[in-house]
Amino acid sequence: MHLSDLEMATKIAHAVKDCGGSAYFVGGYVRDLIQGNPGKDIDIEIHGIAPEKLKEILGSLGKRLEIGESFGIFGLKGYSLDIAMPRTETNRGRGHKDFDVFVDPHIGTLKAAKRRDFTINAMMQDVLTGEIVDHFGGREDLKHGIIRHIDPVTFVEDPLRVLRGAQFAARFGFDIAEETVELCRTMDLSTLAKERILGELEKALLKAEKPSIFFKLMRKMDQLSVWFPELEALIGVEQNPKHHAEGDVWVHTMMVLDEVAKIKEYASDQLGLMLSAITHDFGKAICTEIVKGEIHSYEHETKGLPIIRTFMERLTNEHRLIKYVLNLSEYHMKPNTLAASGASIKSTNKMFDNSVDPPALLCLAVADGLGKIAPREYVSYDNFFIERLAIFREYMARPYVTGKDLIDAGIEPGINFSDYLAYAHKLRLAGIEKDSALRQTIAYARKNK
Repeated sequence: MHLSDLEMATKIAHAVKDCGGSAYFVGGYVRDLIQGNPGKDIDIEIHGIAPEKLKEILGSLGKRLEIGESFGIFGLKGYSLDIAMPRTETNRGRGHKDFDVFVDPHIGTLKAAKRRDFTINAMMQDVLTGEIVDHFGGREDLKHGIIRHIDPVTFVEDPLRVLRGAQFAARFGFDIAEETVELCRTMDLSTLAKERILGELEKALLKAEKPSIFFKLMRKMDQLSVWFPELEALIGVEQNPKHHAEGDVWVHTMMVLDEVAKIKEYASDQLGLMLSAITHDFGKAICTEIVKGEIHSYEHETKGLPIIRTFMERLTNEHRLIKYVLNLSEYHMKPNTLAASGASIKSTNKMFDNSVDPPALLCLAVADGLGKIAPREYVSYDNFFIERLAIFREYMARPYVTGKDLIDAGIEPGINFSDYLAYAHKLRLAGIEKDSALRQTIAYARKNK
């Protein structure tokens, strides 16, 4: 019979106790447990026995996984358990890998907890007795919704903690203690790897009810400039009060971000959609001007694309994600513009066809409309969007002209073949039935060969 993760953790704890040691739940698992929402991933820390003895215990219970043996971190095949030994870390440089790590099973719970980042993450719970070990007042901070660092000397050794503090605050709706804010202002984020930045950003964007809190706190800590300068550039960029009474482009972007968070499940790539909410108005920083006494940002959706690409390439090497964000940002104004004008089915079909993810595009458009304070009443185009997306999907489900159809009709592949297929695709978007579209495409091909 396969044990649950919790049952296996208990079994490990009993075996450790028999050898004179103790096992504790640690980190986020304890924090979430106290909040009444225990996570699926369980971290336990083993005190009081030698690493070789822990290996022996784990080997007797299943297939031991050496996740980071030199750091004293193990696992068991088939279980979502991180099993670690207490360790100390000594910083010897500016990079996130510039640490000397020493496993020491006898340092005690105080020193073991002190190496963690925030008080709410430093609590421990004895696996067998359920006793909470809280050396730094984490339970009280959790009760009052405060993110507070533990030790100012060790905290600054890992600058990623600036982003961790902001994403925890966003996810839990907490505040960051003023002394922690002040400490974070002194920290240099430039040495961090982009993968670590995106990892924390992703947690804030996908797990927070109001992800804007993450960026507002990064701004409060004066930490936007290194990794998010394009977002910082939106601060103070004015908008036309006829359409945006909420304030500058920064405020609008934060509002859009929180609106998208409510409906992100409709996207095929939720992270991509959330990033698009951040980037969609980057072009306003360079396009905003006063024309005949009014503020306008003409063509910001296209002129901002190089800025968006720079932003995305700073965060990731994943070309598909970059392309996704560029696409949604480029077309984010189209849905509302076409809906307002009562555009033809052919026009909306073309828009959806150009979109990498039509439902996500509509989510961004809806959030763009809701993420503002407009003097006039908000007009919802939801019914229009739902109807037109259904039509597009129905058209795309119909039989259509393929390259094989053209070859079978005597059209030989050549330099213009892709043009013929593009012509057939236009007929498909227009709702032309396959037989008629094939005849028209053959005629077009023969005329233009």
